Amino acid sequence: MRDGFAGLLDDAHRSGSELWIKTAPRGTCHDQTSPGSVSTLGGEAQQETYLRAWRAFGRFEGRSSVRRWLYKIATMACLTALETRSRRPLPSGLGAPSDDHRVAVAPSEPSVEWLQPAPDALFGADDPAAIVAGKAGVRLAFIAALQFLPARQRAVLTLRDVLAFRTAEVAEMLETTTAAVDSALRRARAHLAEAGPVEDDLAEPDEETRRTLLDGYVDAFTRADLDALVNLLRADVELEMPPIPTWFTGQRAVVGFLASRVLRRDRWRMVPTRANGQPALVAYEHAGDGRYEAHGVQVLTLIGARITRITAFNDPSLVPTFGLAPALAT
Repeated sequence: MRDGFAGLLDDAHRSGSELWIKTAPRGTCHDQTSPGSVSTLGGEAQQETYLRAWRAFGRFEGRSSVRRWLYKIATMACLTALETRSRRPLPSGLGAPSDDHRVAVAPSEPSVEWLQPAPDALFGADDPAAIVAGKAGVRLAFIAALQFLPARQRAVLTLRDVLAFRTAEVAEMLETTTAAVDSALRRARAHLAEAGPVEDDLAEPDEETRRTLLDGYVDAFTRADLDALVNLLRADVELEMPPIPTWFTGQRAVVGFLASRVLRRDRWRMVPTRANGQPALVAYEHAGDGRYEAHGVQVLTLIGARITRITAFNDPSLVPTFGLAPALAT
């Protein structure tokens, strides 16, 4: 059994396709971590998946694809893990926003296990999780709302609506009936709708418009050009900044906060990337010694040719997960 399992891994790596890694369900924990963050549960559940797969490999008869076999194992591992884990929120999931930028900003809450961004690079073009990116299934808003569901409903919704498995396949994975899967899916969709907007039907711009918008945002942010920034934001734009629980809604409040507390000309350097299927920027702050040090990651949500949400994760430790250096030279 061990030789066969190791052979599957060896063949995958020798072929250059990395079959095992690409079929391993990195985005199937149906919870607040992978693909919604890069925290410990995603890694723990993946390790548990590998261990369970290794133990069960001798019983794998090839009647289903390796992918489906692994997703079944991963789903059960994740359901077990979720029994002892609470949800990871964004600030918008904990309290009401402010429409006045002059309010006192609450101190950081390091005790809260915040939702985190996941680099798109974690999900290659041939990875099953790439399906998710095309359906908004890794968007921060979707992952945050998903956490209001019971674990089994979360699993059914992700497997059916995000990863596009058939009802019969999901029933087999969860060792239940197709009727039970259909019932759980109906309840999950209803509960998700009640939890708030999921933004899974955004009218996103085309690639050229998206690039122009992102370039304009970087330019306005680094030059502290408030007029240019206003032209890029929707009137109902929202700004949240985990681990700070205070968040803002409305163009006046968001721009006012940035103008008074964040933006200074040449204070910031921004490196474009992608996270959770959305445009993102790694932010570096001027350190005063000719260096710009990692500050965090901003994830942008777009509707049309405007920015509707800025989620600024002010955590320098996230930067290495995007494959970028902890500091930049001027």
